[in-house]
Amino acid sequence: MLRFIPTPNSSSISIGPLQIHWYALCLIAGIAVAIWLGDKRYRAMGGGKSVVADVAIVAVPAGIIGGRIYHVLTSPTDYFGKDADFSRVFKIWEGGLGIWGAISLGTLAAWIYYRNVQKGDREGVLSFAKFADALAPGILFAEAIGRLGNWFNGELFGKPTTLPWALEIPPYNRPYLYGNFETFHPTFLYEALWCVLIAVFILKKERIFRSGQVFTVYVAGYCFGRFFIEMLRIDYANHIFGLRVNVWVSAVVLLSSLWIFIKLGKRTEDQVTHESDTL
Repeated sequence: MLRFIPTPNSSSISIGPLQIHWYALCLIAGIAVAIWLGDKRYRAMGGGKSVVADVAIVAVPAGIIGGRIYHVLTSPTDYFGKDADFSRVFKIWEGGLGIWGAISLGTLAAWIYYRNVQKGDREGVLSFAKFADALAPGILFAEAIGRLGNWFNGELFGKPTTLPWALEIPPYNRPYLYGNFETFHPTFLYEALWCVLIAVFILKKERIFRSGQVFTVYVAGYCFGRFFIEMLRIDYANHIFGLRVNVWVSAVVLLSSLWIFIKLGKRTEDQVTHESDTL
């Protein structure tokens, strides 16, 4: 019986001349789940078939690009400078997708494309608020699956610990000054489990919310958990007033989403639908 969680010996598999990275497979699996569940929920709300899949063709690449841009900008020393390797900017399979950038650019691209769909004659196109609500749980499950890719890469772990669920990290993956420690908090796993919990909560309680609020519950809930999980991480990160940048981002986005949640709660269903259609 294993006492701790081991880090996989390999981050990829080879099929003939083709090398497939587990991180990429986790991302693809997560995206597939998000589209499948989002489409199922959207149609249950009265939406048309394949609307979610059509929007995903634009939103998914935009989300990946946005996530990578955010990661690179918040970790510039890894890609720019005298001793850095700029070519690593494009090696997404090595890990490094910032959720904030992914959600921001992905949502923006989805909204722009969705607005064009609404202007057409296509049937079954609901308000963007309902579209976003339909996707929220699937996105959370996608994030949870994606975090498993960090396990294969031996990354996104936290402070040293000897808890039964601690993660064993090989010497070459241990941060500077932590070489004598063998086991660490599996923060990637904490985040994955947290995402699943929020998704389950939404699926069970979404009927008590108004249009648009479900998506803000997703954002606020994720930020709340990420705020504390980020405190455990020990990988290099830029700091502002002694705190990691992502801690500040989590706090700001959490407060903003709570404000939007309250604002949406004060509006009638017709007002929310009208506003989401005329933004």
